[in-house]
Amino acid sequence: MRHFPVRNIAIILLLACASVAQAQESLSYRRNSLATVLVYHPEDEFGPEIYKAFDSLPIPDKYDDHTIEGARVIDNSTIWGVQKRDSGYFKATYGHQLSASELQKNAQFTEDLLNEAGIGKKMVAKWFGLEGESVEDATFNTRLIQTRGQYNATDVDVALALQTTRGLASLSDAGEELLHNTFVLVNDITYVTAEQEAAAAKTAMNVIGGLLDAFTGGNSGRDLANAAGKIADSFTGFKVKTHSYLYQLEWNDSIAAIFYQFHYTGTPNPAKVQAFLDDKTTYRLKYVAHEYEFDKKSVLKGRYSRTELVRTICARSMDKNIVALAKQYEDFKVKTPVYSILTNERGKIEGYAAKIGMKEGITESSKFQVVQRYYDPETGKTTYKYVATVKPKKGHIWDNRYNAVLEQADGATLPYTTFTKTAGGEILPGMLLIEGKYRKVTE
Repeated sequence: MRHFPVRNIAIILLLACASVAQAQESLSYRRNSLATVLVYHPEDEFGPEIYKAFDSLPIPDKYDDHTIEGARVIDNSTIWGVQKRDSGYFKATYGHQLSASELQKNAQFTEDLLNEAGIGKKMVAKWFGLEGESVEDATFNTRLIQTRGQYNATDVDVALALQTTRGLASLSDAGEELLHNTFVLVNDITYVTAEQEAAAAKTAMNVIGGLLDAFTGGNSGRDLANAAGKIADSFTGFKVKTHSYLYQLEWNDSIAAIFYQFHYTGTPNPAKVQAFLDDKTTYRLKYVAHEYEFDKKSVLKGRYSRTELVRTICARSMDKNIVALAKQYEDFKVKTPVYSILTNERGKIEGYAAKIGMKEGITESSKFQVVQRYYDPETGKTTYKYVATVKPKKGHIWDNRYNAVLEQADGATLPYTTFTKTAGGEILPGMLLIEGKYRKVTE
């Protein structure tokens, strides 16, 4: 048996620890940042329970949480002291689908509300760590940008950056990769209950039954209607109609120039901070996309209390809309790292593991690009290079939807989804999976 000197053992342990740290670091990545907001309808029977359900749900873990305190709910009558229009939201109800015109008006109405409430500016303030007990001692910092973007402190030091071309490029990269990819998702949730469906069924059957009796001169139609009513009353169900409106923080070189020149200060400067607080036109949110989800056939297998039933259905409905919006809008695409390489006992690669699944809309027909992210400290820019194409392995898709384990759903006990390579080169842990085509990827 070969013996190593103590010094050599120490070096080996240090190298092992360094390898673990590098592996963990490789799994870090730049997520999009997201705040979610609920349109609250207090006039609805289930309105308070939808409110509680929404308030208890975390931001999806594939996004960084950019929630703004006090800006989680749009009441149908008022929002953060901003006067609403007389008609409020055009509302989806049982038997009424929103028209294209109503959807567009809702989207514009919400954009106006968010901007009047200064939510875009508050998101910028959160990015740049505005803090202080008063305007006189308030300052900005780049700690959050450094953490989420995995930059060195000097890469995003504003004072240094403004003196060099490379430094300005780093700030521009942070703006494009982080601030530009900041979103607000406004969810307008209404619902259909079994009672509403039963009432409609009773009305329909009574009409049919009356016509049948008139035609035959008997009572069979009324008997049919009564039987149908009892069947409808016995059905228990709750289905939500979720309209999701997506808004993106406007951030470009012109806006950045205003911020860095007139507003940002790392030391107390009351004039600059007050100018930032008074600015009502520079930092805004823009409407980019809408998605609607309503599953008439949704059935939950587990046993739920009324509160948990509402929470589960709302969570899954919003997740479906997020998936659809990510496919629809390029900047909103989800990135997730390759978690590990899966090999058999002979060391042959059999697949690639990633911590995404049905919650992110993965099916057997899904296709993903595998890309490598490169940050060049000399140019201060981030690039994405294509590596390979993968698809989910049949029977190995993780069901990570809300409460899937409680329902004992197929795939709920899997720790990840397994992917197989269909084209391309070597895939390593930490490389990023992006569904579909991603325009920022170069070959």
